[in-house]
Amino acid sequence: MAAKTAADRSWPSAEVIAEAAKKSLDDSKAEDIVVLDIAEKSSLADRLVVASGRSHRHVGAIADRLIEDLEKIGVENLRVEGLPHCDWVLVDAGDVLINLFRPEVRGFYALEKMWSADAPAPRR
Repeated sequence: MAAKTAADRSWPSAEVIAEAAKKSLDDSKAEDIVVLDIAEKSSLADRLVVASGRSHRHVGAIADRLIEDLEKIGVENLRVEGLPHCDWVLVDAGDVLINLFRPEVRGFYALEKMWSADAPAPRR
């Protein structure tokens, strides 16, 4: 039997990745989870997910579990930035960008406000 190539694998859709990310974040007790459809606003991604952790350690634990959960559904080559400090961790899952913040940092950058007028403001 021949080995499978990248072309043979089916990559999960942005909707599937965003839902898996939301479930993982919820299971990890992330707070203020927001999923925005940015397909019409940017070529960077189709979905933007934003969530908060209560502390550096919580943000890091959320990110670690998220990475494991996304790999389980077949998302490969995740790119992750910010894990050493865990103030703001960005997980690039292709068509879905997941941003994990400590609450103070999230309030400062206000990504939801920038990407959507409809998104609720994060709790402080």
